[in-house]
Amino acid sequence: MFLRQANFKARATVIMATFFSLTAPAGIALGIAVTSSYGEHSSTAVVVEGAFNSAAAGILIYMSLVDLLAADFNNPKLQTNTKLQLATYLALFLGAGLMSLLAKWA
Repeated sequence: MFLRQANFKARATVIMATFFSLTAPAGIALGIAVTSSYGEHSSTAVVVEGAFNSAAAGILIYMSLVDLLAADFNNPKLQTNTKLQLATYLALFLGAGLMSLLAKWA
């Protein structure tokens, strides 16, 4: 949707959509290659897994805050209603807290 809104030429849109659709399979292949190159319980495994997990979490946080929530929080209806703002922020923090609690068992 965002590529269409940017009014890129058709060729540029196809190239960007192709690269975007190839990133997940390439990441999976990279993950398989990396995990087969070291011991599962070594210190290297813990560091690599932590780095990959933190990169994935950073991408998810960026996508949620910038692409999904920014449009909602910049809505004029929300900007002019203090009670709605309070409820929205409360729901946001409650959801983040519950997701963090859920991550404890993941």
